[in-house]
Amino acid sequence: MPLPRTVCWIPLWRAAQPGVGIEHLRLSDGHADGVVIAVDEEGGPFRLAYRLDWDERWRLHEARLSLIDGEGASLRSMHLKTDGDGHWQDGAGRALADLDGCLDIDIWPTPFTNSFPIRRVPLAVGERRGFRMAWVDGTALTVRAQAQAYTRLDDRLYRFESLNGSGFTADLPVDEDGIVIDYPRLFRRI
Repeated sequence: MPLPRTVCWIPLWRAAQPGVGIEHLRLSDGHADGVVIAVDEEGGPFRLAYRLDWDERWRLHEARLSLIDGEGASLRSMHLKTDGDGHWQDGAGRALADLDGCLDIDIWPTPFTNSFPIRRVPLAVGERRGFRMAWVDGTALTVRAQAQAYTRLDDRLYRFESLNGSGFTADLPVDEDGIVIDYPRLFRRI
């Protein structure tokens, strides 16, 4: 992957205002700095900034997030650390036992974090694998474990499945670096 690299997406999830907002992501070797400016159905406009650090095998080691609501009245932050083997801590070093076994992070609302399992675990075409993810709701700054699965459908096409009982699936085309191009009904790269 030629680095540094910038990738941008627009959100499509808000039916009343599709395309309102943007994510700007700056990638460098083992680091991502992203900013999402969008409108949440419940909370209104927000600004989510995140920084992720990982090793050469795409094992996450640290995540820092900050959220500003639309009025600018609330600034909250979250700091997560992991050893890359499924053990997590908050920024103060307290163990987060509920996340034990999670190797990857999935942050809503960004399609970038779908790249972690895709890059970390090479799948053969037709192969499906389940993952336990540290799922972060970036509009509320909460984290919980969530089961997901990925199936490699073609050279650059993966099926994402949420295994939380919702039945949600999406076929995700990726570029040559395993970064999501478009996420049907949710994000479009620009």
